[in-house]
Amino acid sequence: MAGDGLRRRRAWAAVLAVSAALGLTVTQAQAASGTHTDPFGVRTLRKQALLNQQKGLSPFAETGDPGDPGGDEDEAGNIAEQADQYAEARTSPGIVAPGAYGAAYGELGGLRHTHSKWSELTRLPYDSDDPRYRDTNSNSSGGAGRVTGRVTGLAADDHGYVYAGSANGGVFRSRTGGGHWQNISDGLPALSTGDLQLDGRGRLWYATGEANTSATSFLGTGVYVLDDPRKGKFGTRDRVGGDELESTSINALRFGGDKVWAATTRGVWSHSTKTLKGPWKLEFAPNPDYLPGGSEASDPDAAYKNITSDVAIDPKDPNKVVLAVGWRGGDTYNGFYAKGPRGWQRLTGLGDLPSDSGDVGNVTFARSADGSRYYAIDQSPAMTNSNPDSGLAGIFVSKSGSPTGPWTKIADYTQLRDSGSALTGAGYQPGIQAWYDQFLTVDPKNPDHVYAGLEEVFETKDGGKNWTVPGPYWNFGFPCWSIDPAKQSGDCPSTVHADQHAVAIGSNGGAPYLVVGDDGGAYRRPLNGSANASGHGTDWMSLNDGTMDALQYYSVGVGIDQAARGLDVSGGLQDNGQSILRPGDRVMGSDFGGDGGDTIVDPANGCNVASEYVYLAVAVTQNCAVNDGGWITDPSKATTYSVAPPDSATGEARFIAPLNSDIKDANTWVAGGRHVWINTKGWAIRSGSEWLNAFDLGEGHTATAVASSGGKVYAAWCGPCNNEGFTRGIAVGNADGTGWHQLNLPADGTVPNRYLAGLAIDPADSDHVLLAVNGFSRKWTEGPGAGVGHLFETRDGGATWKDISGNLPDVPANTVVLLKNGTVAIGTDLGVLVRPAGASSWKVAGTNLPTTAVLQLRTGPDGRLYAATHGRGIWAIDVRRLR
Repeated sequence: MAGDGLRRRRAWAAVLAVSAALGLTVTQAQAASGTHTDPFGVRTLRKQALLNQQKGLSPFAETGDPGDPGGDEDEAGNIAEQADQYAEARTSPGIVAPGAYGAAYGELGGLRHTHSKWSELTRLPYDSDDPRYRDTNSNSSGGAGRVTGRVTGLAADDHGYVYAGSANGGVFRSRTGGGHWQNISDGLPALSTGDLQLDGRGRLWYATGEANTSATSFLGTGVYVLDDPRKGKFGTRDRVGGDELESTSINALRFGGDKVWAATTRGVWSHSTKTLKGPWKLEFAPNPDYLPGGSEASDPDAAYKNITSDVAIDPKDPNKVVLAVGWRGGDTYNGFYAKGPRGWQRLTGLGDLPSDSGDVGNVTFARSADGSRYYAIDQSPAMTNSNPDSGLAGIFVSKSGSPTGPWTKIADYTQLRDSGSALTGAGYQPGIQAWYDQFLTVDPKNPDHVYAGLEEVFETKDGGKNWTVPGPYWNFGFPCWSIDPAKQSGDCPSTVHADQHAVAIGSNGGAPYLVVGDDGGAYRRPLNGSANASGHGTDWMSLNDGTMDALQYYSVGVGIDQAARGLDVSGGLQDNGQSILRPGDRVMGSDFGGDGGDTIVDPANGCNVASEYVYLAVAVTQNCAVNDGGWITDPSKATTYSVAPPDSATGEARFIAPLNSDIKDANTWVAGGRHVWINTKGWAIRSGSEWLNAFDLGEGHTATAVASSGGKVYAAWCGPCNNEGFTRGIAVGNADGTGWHQLNLPADGTVPNRYLAGLAIDPADSDHVLLAVNGFSRKWTEGPGAGVGHLFETRDGGATWKDISGNLPDVPANTVVLLKNGTVAIGTDLGVLVRPAGASSWKVAGTNLPTTAVLQLRTGPDGRLYAATHGRGIWAIDVRRLR
């Protein structure tokens, strides 16, 4: 791993962007430049180094799977750039006004539905440790076991009920301490979770709008309260107050006296807990002129200026409140604030807890039940910018129980690093993602017993004098680990998935337990659990039994399984690799690790799979990546091959870069970075050097969508891709490299100057193309050339275009498919819409697909339409019923 600071600068630049776009979804900024020389990412690199050491080789000896110890692909940089680029698609070329998603949801509600139902395919366990696919290109044997999508909110009671809020799939309820989950929020317009809290009356408070500033965080529509969470379900009538908190992200809800406080991306707000009617009150915004309606609301930096992360309330006096305020990337207003005679004032003299704006970033508070302790985690913007090893300022305690201190530091990243971290010695230290990973909680019966979540789960039982790591990042690198497919993870105990976000303490029958939420779902252990000599927990239980299908897919591919009657369904996922579901499987497996990007699957043979990691780091398999581990001693037994096009090594591709096959020739592939790359060998390709450089899109331009039919190729691009100077275009040419040219897309808004997200070619006429456009129309976007509409059509190969959006809701469009019967299907941030051939109006596809983001639509050899949702798994529907 590189320690040269490049990844820190990338994370810094993207964190800047994270806040800049929080007026809509997450972030916006130009993709950072740099090299990406590890085609499978740092996770694979680290694991390969360990294998080499086992065999007595240099850690970075050539092994047949390229790796570069100087590569800068790491989790922090990946998440930051991913955040960056995901929001670019929805915000550029300008700032988007609050309320855009709410208006789109209202438009959606006015449309009819087709009389058909979707089948949910991925509502079954997903095993990241599946021994069938154990090699360096998977995370198998890491120890996280069964996983689902990111869990960002948790609450638990003393009767075995656990509530889990997912990143973009809503709230799930368990009556069994976790597992056997039931969704209880599908009646809401927002399924993105900021926080979940149970109050003293047993009511469940749901703050929508994820605030982790990750790649795919969606904003919310406010706060909802469920009076009887053990039996009820959330509905729109359960919203607290009015629309004051629409189009915000909510970091935390805190209770004190008769008030609930909400730390949001637009200041700190409060509301009575006695009555849920009436508006929320804005308690404090450090820069109110930058709020919507303010004199500086149109400033490009407006979304940076009022971010808050948490609220601490004095247990002895609920009128004494401390606010953690500040943008995670740093600003002069960052700090801790309390209310005095002259209003809210920045605090100083807090002891070890920093008061300088450069050292106060993302903060999490936790209070002991007896009121004797307050704890805090603080991320330092200055360290995030300058320290290649960590952005963690520290973990602190106030032994007075008062949030005003005095505070004492009880851990920094070096102490945590030396406490048994799985990251030790890997050049990747605790707190390196403290702007993304944080939780904190205190044992109700022991104020010195604390759990802290960063990338890993840390624990202290003596108030911070000593720390252990009951939940290490993974088991790779420990003496107990083995790659042997016959073992789950060697002799190592199971652990949690990496990247911690939420925590709750509950009990059942008097037995207390801890539940944590991370990028792999939810995990539980006894509150006072057992551990081995290294302090690693030996009693973790995955709660991801498949009933909480919160999987965050980017892509889907389907092909016939020739060894069994049925279909293989594959897809790439946020931080959960590539999943594969084969006929007869009761548990899905993971055959590629890390992040999973775009996917190509051979319709005639579902075990022919091309999987993108990130930045066009493509790998290929012809046997579903089934591997018995023989490659460890005999490289010729490898079943996956790196075939990354050269743009992956130079960094000239987007984080999730487009990869597609020709609709008439499954052996012709198109990959898009700065260049348009063509592979005509199909799944027989074995090297990245075998791609043909068909066309250079131009310096600073990167492909956003590609499509091909009969050798005619279309490639949409952007560059710059952020607000400042945003441009887009489409290039057209042939797969053999001839006839390439840029289309003339006039600046008059005929095709909006927004992110071009999807292309679909008519199989009967390669000059007939549909174009899906992301972002919002100019009603909501204050940017040059934003234009109107989301679906455009050309019948002359792109010489002229026509807006055929009709009554399509004004919502970001991600993908489009032209079905054989003439029906058009379009995937949006709020689900799938269809327009049958000859119809003039759009309908919502089916009656049961959750209102979540659909990032890719593809048809399968069985005649069904498959939808990759980014929050609720993969679904399928019979296209004949989309009328």
